[in-house]
Amino acid sequence: MVIAELVAARGFTATTARGEGQLRRSDAQQLDYAVARELCIVTHNRRHFEELHAQYMDRGRTHAGIIIAFRKRPYFIANRLSNLLETITADEMQNQLLYI
Repeated sequence: MVIAELVAARGFTATTARGEGQLRRSDAQQLDYAVARELCIVTHNRRHFEELHAQYMDRGRTHAGIIIAFRKRPYFIANRLSNLLETITADEMQNQLLYI
């Protein structure tokens, strides 16, 4: 939640799984939810989202981007995320799996 607030304070649209009512959903359901709304998803869950990304690519499906954030302090992650979002467009982010 802190990360979303920090990123939003920098002018980006940001929400959380909790804010979207997706907290108890599976990783696949959360990604499907993000896809339906054309949202990039940020997660700490590297293993599952790497697998989901591979499945999407194998099936020719598209997503708005997956960003894997290594577990660091929220301010560090928010800064890295904001810097990334300042340098990449939504079109360029499509189907990307990136690490911050």
